[in-house]
Amino acid sequence: MPDHETSGRETPKLPVTWRPRRAPIIAYGLAVIMVVGGVFLAVTLPAAFKWPDRVGLAVFGILVAGLLHLLGRTRVEADERGITIVNPLRVHHYEWPEVLDITMAEGDPWPKLDLANGLALGAMGIQSTERERARKAVSELSALIHDRGEAPDRV
Repeated sequence: MPDHETSGRETPKLPVTWRPRRAPIIAYGLAVIMVVGGVFLAVTLPAAFKWPDRVGLAVFGILVAGLLHLLGRTRVEADERGITIVNPLRVHHYEWPEVLDITMAEGDPWPKLDLANGLALGAMGIQSTERERARKAVSELSALIHDRGEAPDRV
C-alpha cells in the first residue's frame, strides 16, 4: 500500500517497528556488566568463599541480565494484520479493528492504546523521553489506526 496522507498525518509503509533508542542500549549494557561482574567476582573471590557462593554470584548476574533483557526488548510493531505490543512481561497482538486510538498525554512515560473492549494498554516501545521520535511514532501509529481500523476519524 503506498504512503498517503490521513487527516494530515503521514501513514508509514508496513511493516514498521518502533523501538526506543536509548533504553535497549542501557539495558543490554548493564546486562553485560552484570554477567561479566558476576563471573569476575565468582572467579576472584577469596578461598573462604566456597563453590555455592561463586555459582550464586554468577547466577545472580545472569538473572539480573535476564530481567534487563525484558526491559530492552520493548517495541511496537505494525503490519498488515494489526499491531503487536512487546512489553517487558507480555506480548499483545491486536487486529486493526480492535484498536480505536493511541494517546500520549504530556508527562506520560509512553502512549496508551485505547481498545475496542474498553481497556487501555501501555505501549512501552515508544518512550516519551525521546520527545520528537515519540511524537512522530504516535502520529504515524495514529494515522495507521485511523486508516486501517474501524474507528471514525476525529473531527
